[in-house]
Amino acid sequence: MKPPLPPFTLETAKAKVQAAEDAWNTRDPERVALAYTEDSEWRNRAEFFSGREAIVAFLKRKWAKELDYRLRKELWSFMDNRISVCFEYEWHDDSGYWYRAYGNENWEFAENGLMRRRQASINDVQITEADRKFRWER
Repeated sequence: MKPPLPPFTLETAKAKVQAAEDAWNTRDPERVALAYTEDSEWRNRAEFFSGREAIVAFLKRKWAKELDYRLRKELWSFMDNRISVCFEYEWHDDSGYWYRAYGNENWEFAENGLMRRRQASINDVQITEADRKFRWER
């Protein structure tokens, strides 16, 4: 099980969002994937896939491209077994160009606290290195 479990309260929804932020900031695909059901369904931008193996493969591709990734998530709303978050993250490509991504995610959880569905809408904006907001060590 991945506590906190649904149905969520304000306190447990915030804890779930913080746990997700912390896990994603490790940039460890195998660790992150453990928070999802074996058959979890994802939409990330224009990609649709399901299952932990596909999640790990996606995250490996993502973090091979999005270097020095740093993420912040904020609880937007919650109800029963669903949570919505707003987020922003920063990264640079292998040419040194920096980006900030803004997005929203809708999450649905199984009774055991694992996420069974994730839908993410994300937009990127190129920024200068001086415009970065998220500066901390891994």
